[in-house]
Amino acid sequence: MAGGVNNAPRSIVTTETRPVRILLTGIALAFIGIFLVVPLVSVFVEAFRQGWQLYLAALVEPDAVSAIKLTLITAAIAVPLNLIFGLTAAWSIAKFEFRGKSFLITLIDLPFAVSPVVAGLIYVLLFGAQGWWGPWLAEHDIKIIFAVPGIVLATVFVTFPFVARELIPLMEAQGSDEEQAAMVLGASGWQMFWRVTLPNIKWGLLYGVILANARAMGEFGAVSVVSGHVRGQTNTIPLHVEILYNEYNFVAAFACASLLALLALVTLAAKSWVEWRTERLAAEDRRHATEE
Repeated sequence: MAGGVNNAPRSIVTTETRPVRILLTGIALAFIGIFLVVPLVSVFVEAFRQGWQLYLAALVEPDAVSAIKLTLITAAIAVPLNLIFGLTAAWSIAKFEFRGKSFLITLIDLPFAVSPVVAGLIYVLLFGAQGWWGPWLAEHDIKIIFAVPGIVLATVFVTFPFVARELIPLMEAQGSDEEQAAMVLGASGWQMFWRVTLPNIKWGLLYGVILANARAMGEFGAVSVVSGHVRGQTNTIPLHVEILYNEYNFVAAFACASLLALLALVTLAAKSWVEWRTERLAAEDRRHATEE
């Protein structure tokens, strides 16, 4: 994680012999090739097996377009909400001491421990027709389950630790000396945040947003429970892929799956760029400190 990047120069000390190092590296590369690279490549091979025309036709089909739009809309709502929550939670935990702080940190990790399917069922229990608030919602003609609001809620639940978990260790490591100095010099709270805090955490924040966005677009379990699988209305890309595959429409299924895989690769490239940028800035800081 970017927030966990060690700024100290890397020094690798090993006592293993060369054959052992080659063996360990070979095993790691073999696992990556068998379980990651080959399946990923096979998705694209199957998607293009019958040509570009069928591939593009599968992506511009109305239900596929609707699924793509809903996926992007869900991510566009869930990620900013998690950005706000992550910032406030990280600020509270890193800057303040209060009773229940450890419990709050544990709650932030809860979506990592709870199955996404359970997360979806939680919202069905709360907002479903027979749920706690179902009769009140029906009386006021408000639909959450089997509609876009339920999909957004489920996505927010499964993705909200990513930004917070990236920022908390980063802000704790940086401390509050610079913010206190800014306040002493007369900066307002807003000026302190924009000119001191945000520049210090921007790469960690971007890293968390990238991960949250990737999970939001690829989430299946929680969204599957609350969506109702209404074709052309409440299906995201993962749900659309499942339906196409179950209907033996393999070309269209793999075409849409390849779109998700492509988004994942773009996310991975963005993540790598953030890590490279963070390490480069850390190296520049160390060089400036040495020169001074």
